[in-house]
Amino acid sequence: MRKKPVRFIYMIIIGFIIGYILDFLIPVDPKDDNKFFHYLSSILITAIVWEGNLWIDAFLDRKYPWIVNPKKRILIHLPLSFLYSAVAIYISMLLFDHFVCDIPQQEHGNLVGACILMGLIVTLTILSIEIGAQFFSQWKKSLIEVEKYKTESVQAQLQNLKNQVNPHFLFNNLSVLSSLVYKDQDKAVDFINQLSKVYRYLLDNRSTELITLEEELLFINSYTYLLKIRFDTNIHFDIDVPKSQLDKLIPPMSLQMLIENAIKHNEVSSQLPLTVSIKTEDAVLEVINNYQPRTVAEKSSGTGLQNIKDRYKYYTNKEVKIESTETTFIVRIPLLNRA
Repeated sequence: MRKKPVRFIYMIIIGFIIGYILDFLIPVDPKDDNKFFHYLSSILITAIVWEGNLWIDAFLDRKYPWIVNPKKRILIHLPLSFLYSAVAIYISMLLFDHFVCDIPQQEHGNLVGACILMGLIVTLTILSIEIGAQFFSQWKKSLIEVEKYKTESVQAQLQNLKNQVNPHFLFNNLSVLSSLVYKDQDKAVDFINQLSKVYRYLLDNRSTELITLEEELLFINSYTYLLKIRFDTNIHFDIDVPKSQLDKLIPPMSLQMLIENAIKHNEVSSQLPLTVSIKTEDAVLEVINNYQPRTVAEKSSGTGLQNIKDRYKYYTNKEVKIESTETTFIVRIPLLNRA
């Protein structure tokens, strides 16, 4: 309401009503009464009380938002608003008495008391309307965010499913497997076992929101095994994660997407081997690869890194950070604690 000009119409109406009520409760001798100034002062005092309380509300919104700590907000807001209203009304009445119209001495105390009481009632009404409006607004906003989350969650799951059953990934691994069957049957058996572990993980966790770093790394061990068979000595993985960090949480397939992103955008050959390092530092997981962009860039939708960023927004205020230099590409993702 504080941003709507229509509130000034409400102020005039309420000020007029308060003036009428005061006339009824404490009738003033007609010889001493100036109706115009009486109602004008009532409207002005109402505006001062109203606008002041809206300013207090806006100030406290920045310091103590309702959504963060409503109890503390109420304990601070109510006394502060009541104190302001009482002081504002009292000073306004003194100024009115001194500069505009003398208030009869016998009516002075009753009139000031009645004005303060009416002012506090107006203050309480304004606060009730503002608090109710803000809670309704937050409730409506939270419903919209929940629906947005559901929609984006479904979209993310669909995107994950697309990534998981990537036909190129399956085709490449089947090609590797077909050659292994003739060259090294024992290694072909190991390859099949690791491939089955990869797809088992993808199927088991396609709807999981968070998973332990330990489980993700077990999956990555199988995933990188397939990549090392496929690229031979042209790709290296260096994983250095202390046991103390293994119970931390991350969105499933985050590491897989970062490794896939590194392979997709960089040259991987005997002349330019690719090294991917995975380590932790200060509750942050770092994925680092040497930067050697392909001469012919592979077609990319550009949703991999953005997918991870969007998923993290729902769990933490900490951001996924990306750093690129002439020689390295680094992605830092926060490690999350259990709730």
